[in-house]
Amino acid sequence: MKTIVQRIAEEISVQETQVQAAITLLDDGATVPFIARYRKEVTAGLDDTQLRTLEERLHYLRDLDERRETILNTIREQEKLTPELEAAIQEAETKTRLEDLYLPYKPKRQSKAKTAKEAGLEPLALDLLNNPTLVPEDAATAYINAEKEIEDSKQALEGARHILMEKFAEEAELLEALREYLWTNAAFMSKAVEGMEEKGAKFSDYFDYQEPLNEIPSHRALALFRGRKIGVLQLSLPVEESDGNTSVEALSYCEGRIAAYFSIADQGRPADSWLLESVRVAWRSKIRSHLDAQSLTRVREASETEAIKVFSSNLHDLLLAAPAGQRVTMGLDPGLRTGVKIAVVDNTGKLVETAVIYPHAPKRHWQKSIEKLADLAHLHQVDLISIGNGTGSRETDKLVAVLIKKHPELRLYKLVVSEAGASVYSASKMAAEEFPDLDVSIRGAISIARRLQDPLAELVKIEPKSIGVGQYQHDVNKTHLARSLEAVVEDCVNAVGVDVNTASAALLSRVSGLSMNLARNIVTFRDEQGVFRDRETLKQISRLGEKSFEQAAGFLRIMNGDNPLDASAVHPEAYPVVERIVAKTDKPVKSLIGDTEFLRNLKPEDYTDDTFGVPTVTDILRELEKPGRDPRPEFKTPAFKDGVENIEDLEADMILEGVITNVTNFGAFVDVGVHQDGLVHISALSENFVKDPHDMVKAGDMVKVKVLEIDLKRRRVALTMRLENQAREPKGRESKGSEGNESRESRESRNSRNSRNSRNSRNSSESRNSRESAPKNKGKQTPNKSRQGKKYTHAPDQVERDQQSAFVGIMAEAFANARKD
Repeated sequence: MKTIVQRIAEEISVQETQVQAAITLLDDGATVPFIARYRKEVTAGLDDTQLRTLEERLHYLRDLDERRETILNTIREQEKLTPELEAAIQEAETKTRLEDLYLPYKPKRQSKAKTAKEAGLEPLALDLLNNPTLVPEDAATAYINAEKEIEDSKQALEGARHILMEKFAEEAELLEALREYLWTNAAFMSKAVEGMEEKGAKFSDYFDYQEPLNEIPSHRALALFRGRKIGVLQLSLPVEESDGNTSVEALSYCEGRIAAYFSIADQGRPADSWLLESVRVAWRSKIRSHLDAQSLTRVREASETEAIKVFSSNLHDLLLAAPAGQRVTMGLDPGLRTGVKIAVVDNTGKLVETAVIYPHAPKRHWQKSIEKLADLAHLHQVDLISIGNGTGSRETDKLVAVLIKKHPELRLYKLVVSEAGASVYSASKMAAEEFPDLDVSIRGAISIARRLQDPLAELVKIEPKSIGVGQYQHDVNKTHLARSLEAVVEDCVNAVGVDVNTASAALLSRVSGLSMNLARNIVTFRDEQGVFRDRETLKQISRLGEKSFEQAAGFLRIMNGDNPLDASAVHPEAYPVVERIVAKTDKPVKSLIGDTEFLRNLKPEDYTDDTFGVPTVTDILRELEKPGRDPRPEFKTPAFKDGVENIEDLEADMILEGVITNVTNFGAFVDVGVHQDGLVHISALSENFVKDPHDMVKAGDMVKVKVLEIDLKRRRVALTMRLENQAREPKGRESKGSEGNESRESRESRNSRNSRNSRNSRNSSESRNSRESAPKNKGKQTPNKSRQGKKYTHAPDQVERDQQSAFVGIMAEAFANARKD
């Protein structure tokens, strides 16, 4: 039996010593960011991705071992644990295999088989199985017993059959073989629930649909499960069945496997026909339903895992989006009847003024609203205006455009930002504590302003699942989703680092080694004692011990403090390394910092010791080049087009600029400023083959797209990034956005460089035939024997595209719902 360390080492292709070292650190309370950054020598360079996989597998395998021990103890107490069974249980590598082995020994409810055993019919069942020459009716006569409610031989044989059915269904090796056969040979079929066709119209292309079970992509499987959940689709896994004859030749493949496993054959013996019927009934009424449920669970779990991966990737990109930085920002939370809520924050994010204006119907105080915005912008020297993308967003954006045109002296730039989760934050306990005297709607405007200044600092205040960048996040395992998203937030916060003198408790609580209570203690100490001058002062915080300090210190920044190293990612424990560099080079720390040419000429091996090796010293030298470097990109914005404000304004072949809002396995959604994200299907992301859309784009990327198709009735927009045939620009004047005088051509060049060229180079050698992710089957494959005579949907291109369109609608609605608070 392999140990947990051995199994993980094999799975992530590293040495066992690396895995053992990482496990020891994790068990000792170290976080993944801390280990990845500051314990490279200990783990021989395991990165954060490997460590996250290791951590996840460690949880699974430890749970598996715990369950294994429970099963062994239960069977041992029954005095049924043989050496062979124990060895099989010890070797089980999955929970499914473990439960298969445990099934015969698992305490059972009062089943028909159990009742039959209690009536003394087990010997009859085993006699017929082991000696088919017996005549079933004659053998059953001896078991007639009125006291046990066995009135005749028919009842006795029925009870015996239930006992055999249970026996057939509890053979682990047989179940494994049947399960894998279904996985590779069954179809995943969906049909409409009778009478629900109208209600489930958006699932219409799945009312009579099937494809191979083991080929269905995760996003389509989740769509089908969603259809079943709301009661419009019924799902099944059809395979070839026998025609009702009782000969072995007429049995289906699976029934034949069961018969062969128990040496049941049609040799003309008296009990053969009865035993074959027992096999058939066992398969159809017991085993098949059990394996179908397991197969559907397998598909669902795999799909959920992939969906969580997509959500995590999108969240990572959103959290690490470019911050506007320390600029005075006005946040506008759009509304129509209820008015537009305004919040102005200074360059540190501190609220300075709030207001409400009513430019839209029914009040229509248009001119008065422009004057109010201008007054606030002038009074507080506003640089940026952040507009939420909710109801009234385009109308409010037009209002601000008029403001900018009318008051060029204010030098304002505007940007529409996602307000997903803003209302969740504004109604939260955290927001109430920060702004107890403000209305909930005003709190939302503050969040909209701050998330432009620093998306990471503001979004950590919102529960990740409420941010709305997921693929069916409401349909997946909530525990697994939460654990994955928490890990993403932790990794992002620690990758950027946190200014301990300005960070909120919410942001500090995401730092390695810090809890929310410790974060609040830091804020309280800061408020009472003033700003921190050095990292050592952190040790004075109540309940912040040596372990917490060790885990957190390297990720906490103190800008303009007493020690310039405190503003860097150099851990205090490694300051002696810097002191060695200073001593050997005779250059003070302040002179070293930023001297790139000098630092790059130093040899890391000259400054190592028993604790800090070449990897750590290399990191230190790189950090000294630019202390506290921010991994996030430079702040840039897309320029939406004037004259294109609603979906009705779109026309086929228009070229637009937009921003990626979500990336899925089948493509990417793009906001082009019309209140409805359009979809760039995976096949339209590039001229070259694209295996994974995440290789091409990420949430927050600015891209140029061409409109392919607009469906006004179903509010769907199909886009492409394949711009080989340049089309006409939309009518109207191009707005400048926040990039000032930067030309559209330079933006196109920049976007092409950032989002496409670097990725296309490794795709260029792939086939130019992009693989469609919409419903499809391999129509030209020769079906295997088990599929002959069965109907499989092998859709031609046009049908396939129609199914794509239907699926896109389902997904678009899901994303739209996710983005609503």
